[in-house]
Amino acid sequence: MLITTHPVRVSLTFLLLALFSVPSLLADTTQANALLQQGRVDEAAATLHNLISAQPGDALAHQLLCRVYYAQDMADKAIRECELAVSNAPDSSDNQIWLGRAYGFKASHANPLSALNLAIKVRLAFERAVQLDPENIQAMSDLGQFYVEAPSLIGGGLDKAQALAARMQPHFPAQSHRLLALIAEKRKDNAAAEAEFAVAVAAGRTPEAYIDLGHFYQRHNQLDKMSEALQSAIAADRRKDPALVDAASIFTDAHRSPELAEALLRSYLASTAKTDDAPAFKVHVQLGELLAHRGDSAGANREYAAALTLASNYVPARKAMQGS
Repeated sequence: MLITTHPVRVSLTFLLLALFSVPSLLADTTQANALLQQGRVDEAAATLHNLISAQPGDALAHQLLCRVYYAQDMADKAIRECELAVSNAPDSSDNQIWLGRAYGFKASHANPLSALNLAIKVRLAFERAVQLDPENIQAMSDLGQFYVEAPSLIGGGLDKAQALAARMQPHFPAQSHRLLALIAEKRKDNAAAEAEFAVAVAAGRTPEAYIDLGHFYQRHNQLDKMSEALQSAIAADRRKDPALVDAASIFTDAHRSPELAEALLRSYLASTAKTDDAPAFKVHVQLGELLAHRGDSAGANREYAAALTLASNYVPARKAMQGS
């Protein structure tokens, strides 16, 4: 009797544990993602390491850990985790996007030969992301920008970007016109580029579209038009999301309106719309640099310290703290 009932009792116990562990693991992933969006990457990493120890094949956990490392400019660790995410969920378009981005970050800091090899991997990942989900606008936007910027030797090309823009047009007109603007700018047809950026703005009047237009004007030293576009972006951004950080960065690069840039960064850090598109710890460092530039060393140190409480291994924050 004991021999026949013991395996049943064990299997029922295992089943109950499995059933109760699934919501727990989902909760851990949700919590880790929330921490990542807030910029609390040390806590996010700890949660994800615990989750992966229990479930080594959890693709989403690996993707989130990839993003934790990517946010901190840790290319090799990000690539490793995103490769694990892809190997465990090869049909995930989002996993492919983040793998391509991780390869791209490493390529931007590699020697020319390594950069070429990595750039090919970037293209393959982005193309696979679009193939897996033809409606993934992030994948299409990343791939389109790659086609514009990369030489034909590694699979870039304005003809490919043009074809992709045509595919985007029916469902994503603003993003399609943005890509057409980048194509025109690459061809040095700045009048056409400006017109396409303006059409992208008219298609949705989103903060992001105004930011793109402002960035275009900044690149071409039309600073009054830049300021006007960025002011429109700020007015449109009621959520106080990463568009504020983009606007602050453009103002700073153009050596314009440092007080406004500072206010925008503070507004973002105080908002509930923070994401890993503009990690909070990086924004603290950016704010610290603005404060240091105007001679507020104590304020700058407070921002660097705030960054390190969120991301204790973030090298620029450590260097800033040591150099202050």
